[in-house]
Amino acid sequence: MLFRDIPGQEVIAGKLRSTVHENRVSHAQLFAGREGCGSLAMAFAYARYITCTNRTPDDSCGVCPSCVKHSRLIHPDMHFVFPVFRTKKFSDPVCDNFLPEWRALNSSKPFISLTDWLRAIDVENSQAIIYAAEASEILRKLSLKTYEAEYKTMFIWLPEKMHHTAANKLLKLIEEPPDKTLFLLVSEEPDRIIPTILSRCQMIRFRGVDDASLATFLALRFNLQADRANEIAHISGGNIVRALNLVSDDDPSAGHLETFRVLMRHAWKRDIAALSEWAESTASSGREAQKDFLEYCLELLRGNFVINARGGNSEITFMTRAEADFSEKFHPFINGNNIDRLYEEFNKAHHHIESNGNAKIIFLDLSLLVARLIKPQA
Repeated sequence: MLFRDIPGQEVIAGKLRSTVHENRVSHAQLFAGREGCGSLAMAFAYARYITCTNRTPDDSCGVCPSCVKHSRLIHPDMHFVFPVFRTKKFSDPVCDNFLPEWRALNSSKPFISLTDWLRAIDVENSQAIIYAAEASEILRKLSLKTYEAEYKTMFIWLPEKMHHTAANKLLKLIEEPPDKTLFLLVSEEPDRIIPTILSRCQMIRFRGVDDASLATFLALRFNLQADRANEIAHISGGNIVRALNLVSDDDPSAGHLETFRVLMRHAWKRDIAALSEWAESTASSGREAQKDFLEYCLELLRGNFVINARGGNSEITFMTRAEADFSEKFHPFINGNNIDRLYEEFNKAHHHIESNGNAKIIFLDLSLLVARLIKPQA
């Protein structure tokens, strides 16, 4: 990944280049921004720029041996930490067990989400985390001397998913880092990282990509007409990953919308048998997919409440055509009388799923509560 390949983050790229030119690269940096802001791609571009043997003032050369190895994620001084899960083959997994899949995904997609990664490794009903065993691997790798580059670079993607034991060991490494070591942490929820790590990292905050930059990126990359590129950029809400999914018709929200639609239809009818079947069907998906669906529901509820508050205007929301069509009739049912309680119940269900609660019971309970809130009894 090169700086010029990342849309809408030119200011951050300029600041990162300055740290290299002025020889003030901080040993621990946290790139913080929501999904699709380009933070992981920027971390790759930054590390590549640092090690490039023929860099220009603006970017890596892209052709030197270091750049070639970085582009394939095989540079011997690059190390990776990311969420994984237990399998029959790996009862105490570390990231190296999944390194081929990590390289394959990042080579095939310029920008990835956690959902992309979980699909790539087929998580099923497990939750992906960074296990305690990873701490020993980090320590082992960083104790080695550099092979080719000036710095050993440790990429830690989604450190908020790190087991507390691993997090505490990482803290000690950040406090007393081995010589010529660069930590690049990439987080979507920095508030969930332990404060002692946060306080020892230089934080760089990413905003979502602005519509104009994202539309230009899509138009050039996929030869889209300006109207279509602008539409996708607006719907994506600054999320590059979602924009790319929409272009390729691979947006997972399409399936979530149908699941949400079925829930609301049965809830309105107060069809207990149908709600029970819905709960069982929804619970059959993996836990990460269940959490993703609940997060989608929260966003769709918020959007419909906004539409209701603005007199039915959906143009101010980040909705696909299908979502806007559904919300045209649905938004009157999301109002000031039920939005707070709906938000509370969907958030509570998300917390219980994350805590490994019984998914069938959680979704059945949620569906019955939704039935009471969507259509209160007279």
